[in-house]
Amino acid sequence: MTMLLEDVIRSIELWLRLLKKPQPQTYINPNLDPVLLVPGVGGSILNAVNTDGSQERVWVRFLSAEYKLKTKLWSRYDPSTGKTVTMDPKSTIVVPEDRHGLHAIDVLDPDLVVGSEAVYYFHDMIVQMQKWGYQEGKSLFGFGYDFRQSNRLQETMDRLATKLELIYNAAGGKKINLISHSMGGLLVKCFLSLHSDIFEKYVKNWIAITAPFQGAPGCANSTLLNGMSFVEGWEQNFFISKWSMHQLLIECPSIYELMACPNFHWQHIPVLELWRERLHSDGKSHVILESYPPCDSVEILKQALLNNKLNYDGEELPLPFNSEILEWANKTQEILSSAKLPSGVKFYNIYGTNLQTPHSICYGNADKPVSDLHELRYLQPRFVCVDGDGTVPVESAKADGFIAEERVGIPGEHRGILCEPHLFRILKHWLRAGDPDPFYNPVNDYVILPTAFEIESHTEKGIVVTSLKEEWEIISNDQDGQSNTGDKMSLSSISVSQEGANKSHSEAHATVFVHPGSDGKQHIELNALSVSVDAS
Repeated sequence: MTMLLEDVIRSIELWLRLLKKPQPQTYINPNLDPVLLVPGVGGSILNAVNTDGSQERVWVRFLSAEYKLKTKLWSRYDPSTGKTVTMDPKSTIVVPEDRHGLHAIDVLDPDLVVGSEAVYYFHDMIVQMQKWGYQEGKSLFGFGYDFRQSNRLQETMDRLATKLELIYNAAGGKKINLISHSMGGLLVKCFLSLHSDIFEKYVKNWIAITAPFQGAPGCANSTLLNGMSFVEGWEQNFFISKWSMHQLLIECPSIYELMACPNFHWQHIPVLELWRERLHSDGKSHVILESYPPCDSVEILKQALLNNKLNYDGEELPLPFNSEILEWANKTQEILSSAKLPSGVKFYNIYGTNLQTPHSICYGNADKPVSDLHELRYLQPRFVCVDGDGTVPVESAKADGFIAEERVGIPGEHRGILCEPHLFRILKHWLRAGDPDPFYNPVNDYVILPTAFEIESHTEKGIVVTSLKEEWEIISNDQDGQSNTGDKMSLSSISVSQEGANKSHSEAHATVFVHPGSDGKQHIELNALSVSVDAS
């Protein structure tokens, strides 16, 4: 029955692929410097290569997703190599290189007929950059990688070095603009630290988007204890269960490398909190709230996952918190903290703001304290949040350790930022992709987006009446991610008049309304009226 189902699924996938036809690119700018896109965790298609040479996509897929995860992606960590190895002895996981690496980071499930934002990764950015004149294989490339692995795995570092050289040569010796998203920023920073000579030789600019430079503490701790959902809403029913994802990620060095950096001077130290019942010296029990900073919380994670087990191919395997991975991850954080930017490379940082972002996590409450740490795997955590993009706190994303050309906060969600017009305008300006953008002000760091334009004019008995209405949206944030706008609506007006020859007369009056928003945006409305009288 299983084999029959597999045949049906493969037939459906083939049919879906035949339905899709690539659209030819209409505009190519040969003068652009090449761009390499590097995704974050879970942002690359992964294929399983079987012993007979056949390949199948195992990440991301909606059809048969849970089954493929358990049979092809569940892994065990090998401390001798620092690599997480797939449990299936008949499979090897690879990243497809189609379309010069862009296929793996574009739409993560290309067979999905009904478009789903959950599987769109760099798709919108790729489409936008092609409109600017970037061409696949000439000036636009992608670097996908196995997100289960450490960000400093030598195999990945070697692949990136080879990729940079290939792009440099394909572009005729032009240096490369690196654009990384999320955990891809950690991978790039590891490469910079370990291979600074290669980085300096091939890279011109590095733009990091929503990178967890000091970790994503709330999300990392909750992932290690309770798993992770990559999609929300109704789509979860067709994807991978949170618990199955947990059993995968607990053996992934990349997740441990997202834990809070213990040596960073946090403005607010991320903690793991537990409501516990304790017996005091007076013989009475009291419920208290215990707080564990990053170093101390490790012991709680160990105890909570002590009895965690995985059932694979009929065999029950222990899967506790992995201290050997933690040791490896601590070394990774040391490497990251020692990275120095070469003098010839410019660095830019874009971080997400205005969303409640997990920072600390709390289990239990005063009425129902945690009685057994093993229960934490089954409890729903309560998050203590700070400002960020919903995944990475602003404090972590801004702490890159470099002298940045610019740091810009964009109100938006961690993945959703990759689709923001605000981001595209900034990237276009930094990459010098085409003519200067008249709506972008790099000094004050704001973007003006025209949203409405109406003009009417009519003549009656020698009188010309013209009315104009324009609306804009101004997106602006200062260096601390706080809105530059006030909290009250403002109203301004101006009137001018002019006497012309032969007793002609003109008057104009304009009124400007400024409506401030709470997410770093201002809505501007202009209403103008002009009256001209020609006495001749």
